[in-house]
Amino acid sequence: MKILIANLGSTSFKYRLFDMDAGHAVQLASGGYERVTDYTRCITTMLETLVGDGHVESGEAIGAVGFKTVLGKDLSGCVAADEGVLEALNGFKEVAPAHNPAYAAGIRCFAEMLPSVPRVALFETAFYQWMEPAAYHYAIPETWRNLGIRRYGFHGASHKFVAERSADLLGNEAVADRVRRLYTDGPGNYCGAPLRVLSCHLGGSSSVTGIQNGLAVGSSMGFSPQSGLPQNNRVGDLDSMAIPYVCKMLGLSLEEAERQLNKESGLLGLSGVSNDARDIREAAEAGNGNAALATEVLVDSIRHWAGSFFFKMGGAEAITFTAGIGENDADLRAAVCAGLEDLGVQIDPQANTKAIRGTEGFISTKDSKIKVIVIPANEELVIAREVFRYVQAS
Repeated sequence: MKILIANLGSTSFKYRLFDMDAGHAVQLASGGYERVTDYTRCITTMLETLVGDGHVESGEAIGAVGFKTVLGKDLSGCVAADEGVLEALNGFKEVAPAHNPAYAAGIRCFAEMLPSVPRVALFETAFYQWMEPAAYHYAIPETWRNLGIRRYGFHGASHKFVAERSADLLGNEAVADRVRRLYTDGPGNYCGAPLRVLSCHLGGSSSVTGIQNGLAVGSSMGFSPQSGLPQNNRVGDLDSMAIPYVCKMLGLSLEEAERQLNKESGLLGLSGVSNDARDIREAAEAGNGNAALATEVLVDSIRHWAGSFFFKMGGAEAITFTAGIGENDADLRAAVCAGLEDLGVQIDPQANTKAIRGTEGFISTKDSKIKVIVIPANEELVIAREVFRYVQAS
């Protein structure tokens, strides 16, 4: 079976085609388009390319199309991308305006162009379905809660992959098997060896998740991708009283305050240099104090959330780093793990320096009680696997 993964942005369309018949996912093709105004044209061009290059006989020969949907109102999981998904995306379009309308439009286009091909949505919130109520409720009025305002957590595909891959690397097959079956069979009862992981997805968008025996116990992200760690140009956590105060003092409309929090904040707002961690580090090394502060705030926030989940789970067997910054910034990894020797974290400086550019492996010493692992992200691969499992189970 060949699985097509469609990654849709407000002005972009990217895709990857996987062959699942060999017992594991093999990527056959990938591509993308920028400055998109018409998804139908992009999909038509993509299908012509895939057929012309011999990857598929026709669009109808594709086994399923998978979508990395972000946030749905009253809906999560790995589900058929039907009218229910479209309604859920529309219900929270104001919360994820850069993603939900784009995915809704893309799903409709595929439904019209390839009506016989199954469409499957894997929500970014899916990995957090089994959190305890205390982990996802805000202390807000019931009328607010009835609107669906709660902690959802994001980067679910990435953290789920980390849960499975870290279990493999640490030799815990029971946890790895549980994670592989999670969306098709549910969590079930677990009675194997314990495994507690502090998963750090650090990139243009970042989050920390605590994972106990393959299940998420909490996420640094909450109601929207705006929350948690400082993002590339999104604020992250902020006291709610700051917004009305700034609107009053600076004469800003609510819409303008929201725009600044989404476009001019985060690492960009702190550094005043860039929203790219590489540019920020270069500026900091050249003596830019604001750039240095941006990195320090990011590290402090990572440690804050990782520490909270360490306390919640009663310890950890592993700390993992994934995504662009997590995979490539050895200095940041060292800073996050600094001073944790009494907790059992021993970084191997040489291994840490070598672990860049998609290299998977341990960066802790052999006698480190808590293992530290770099796990390269591949969210499209994760989605392809889950879509395949969903279709096989249907």
